[in-house]
Amino acid sequence: MKDLNKYVSIYKEQLEKGDILIAYNELVKFVMQLRTDFIKSLSHQYSFAGILHGYLDYTYFYYTNDLLKSKKLKFGLVLNHLEMRFEVWLLGNTIPNQKKYWELLKTTKWNKGKTEMPKYSILEATLVENPDFNNLSKLTEQIETKMIQVSDEILTHLKTLD
Repeated sequence: MKDLNKYVSIYKEQLEKGDILIAYNELVKFVMQLRTDFIKSLSHQYSFAGILHGYLDYTYFYYTNDLLKSKKLKFGLVLNHLEMRFEVWLLGNTIPNQKKYWELLKTTKWNKGKTEMPKYSILEATLVENPDFNNLSKLTEQIETKMIQVSDEILTHLKTLD
């Protein structure tokens, strides 16, 4: 690593400009609003956990249902800041469980082209590649529609593993 003081100086300069603070705060607020909206519209299908902020790389919240709980799994709705896109991740509640399901799901369409398990998840599916943050209501609809579709597909596949 370079001199940490140099990195901190660059970080401070960028924060002083203000753009990063505004963008980050607005992105987090949007993900918080998504969670609130999904609790209202999808609580019959899923239970939702609180927002996690990551390290300026991901903002996300978990959601689960009885099937996932029985398999010690959960979904994450993730804003990937580095790629600036929305994703659904399937995660295990423990590392051994995550590795078990990686072995079962590594040849599925969600892991196409991957030769090793993702760093934090069993699989990752992109929901919205290039989000339009100037139309948040439309973006919310896109994310919800795609999230339900992808989650249902993964759940259907998980049922075949029994």
